[in-house]
Amino acid sequence: MRPSKPDVPLLAVAVALLLCVVVWGATSPGSLHAAATAALGWVIVNCGWVFVVAADLFLVLAVLLAFSRYGNVRLGKDDDTPEFTKLAWMAMMFAAGMGIGLMFYGVAEPLTHFFAPPPGLGIAPDSSAAARVAMEYTLFHWTFHPWAIYAITGLALAYSTFRKGRGNRFSAAFEPLFGQRKGVGRALDLLAVLATVFGTATSLGLGALQVEYGVNRFLDIGGRQAEVAIIIVLTLCFVVSAATGVHRGVQYVSTVNVYLAAVLAIVIFVFGPTVAILDLVPASVGGYLDNLIPMSTRTGAFTDKGWLGTWTIFYWAWWLSWAPFVGAFIARISRGRTVRQFIVGVMLVPSGVSTVWFCVSGGSALTMQRQHTADFAPAVEKGSEAALFALLDQLPLAGVTTVIAVVLVALYFVSGADSAALVLGALTTRGSLHPPRALVAVWGVLIGAVAVVLLLSGGLTGLQQATILIALPFVVVMLLLCWALIKELRADPGAGPLPVRGHPYGLWVAIKRVVGDEDAPSSRLTDRE
Repeated sequence: MRPSKPDVPLLAVAVALLLCVVVWGATSPGSLHAAATAALGWVIVNCGWVFVVAADLFLVLAVLLAFSRYGNVRLGKDDDTPEFTKLAWMAMMFAAGMGIGLMFYGVAEPLTHFFAPPPGLGIAPDSSAAARVAMEYTLFHWTFHPWAIYAITGLALAYSTFRKGRGNRFSAAFEPLFGQRKGVGRALDLLAVLATVFGTATSLGLGALQVEYGVNRFLDIGGRQAEVAIIIVLTLCFVVSAATGVHRGVQYVSTVNVYLAAVLAIVIFVFGPTVAILDLVPASVGGYLDNLIPMSTRTGAFTDKGWLGTWTIFYWAWWLSWAPFVGAFIARISRGRTVRQFIVGVMLVPSGVSTVWFCVSGGSALTMQRQHTADFAPAVEKGSEAALFALLDQLPLAGVTTVIAVVLVALYFVSGADSAALVLGALTTRGSLHPPRALVAVWGVLIGAVAVVLLLSGGLTGLQQATILIALPFVVVMLLLCWALIKELRADPGAGPLPVRGHPYGLWVAIKRVVGDEDAPSSRLTDRE
């Protein structure tokens, strides 16, 4: 299939705006940092509640759609079958979604909350209650809410692309609201491009920080120059990977990521506090679910909003910024699945894997800290990028696992960035599923350049600032996307009824549909039957 031609007006405006930011950050990093800091303070104080409410709405909508009659709608023609196997589908989805973040925060976030619990809860640092709250808030930030945002965005784009045949353009999902107005469409696509670039640049910056720290342990090199060099080298790698397309480079790298992450988790589980980890999984999940509503509605109304800005609001902004990219990528690989299969798969599988990872990595560190067999406070003070390596130093085969960790972060860097470059290519070629390789390469270079500028101007703080600021106007766009999706699903003739109440096979059919088994008995039962 021949690649589509670029949307020149959209591409020109997007590249021009990004180049302005790159030049500003390269010539006057202090000025960029000061402006971002001032703007961020205003956003946190006045608009933090917007991110909290929006994230909650995405979660509620995802659950309602999965268990409603709209769950029967297929993302494609009624006789379409899934394009990828379940393993490949889940591997690509997970690697694109938050692979670098899990490596960066897997140990660091639980430990940080343990040493400095969220304000307003009356929790003493370095206590059993602090350990419990640390795990609950970590799961809160990394499981249902982010994947609900991705699920709704991906669902809207997959429905528009494969069910309605409009192309893989972000603005195409808004046609039920705005029709085919080119000006509105380009504005929506432009916001999606900018959000994707800054959201991806944040992840690449985190990855560069962690790779640099790991490499420094072996080669004794570090600092901003090393981080910039790492971004340049890995940018070249993901440009090559993205140019090979979804079926080659992206799929292969994502699958390798899954195996390496599994090896690292198994090593930590086997040589770490195994029994404590097994205790943590149900206890943490139960506490998270029990406190889901209180955590989901905290806006800082009665406490200092600084903690929320550093953690919850930053995360919600990060997920919203990533939503066009991750949503478009998940939509691209999900043709043929039903709405119910899509939502359940996107929400439950990555959330489950994230839960296991945080309990294995972060839970191991918390247990060692509480049992006084290790002290992770110095590592946390150095920065979040140091926490994972500090844990690995406490286990056998530290040298081997450190190398695996560095390689894994680098591969997550490549897989996440090449997925983003492909999506940006699609967004700027009127939704083409096969954007020109030269354009994909251009986007890869721009993403790397933005990541370098954000690191030079403010480090981790600069990455967080850019993410929150670009996500604020995009929240409104995302809420409109929900409205457009609901409007179209209500008119879809493929939306069938749920299984009957009172029928002997009703519950069985409901369960089988949720897990994606198309051979459930009496799958066409109606309420009257």
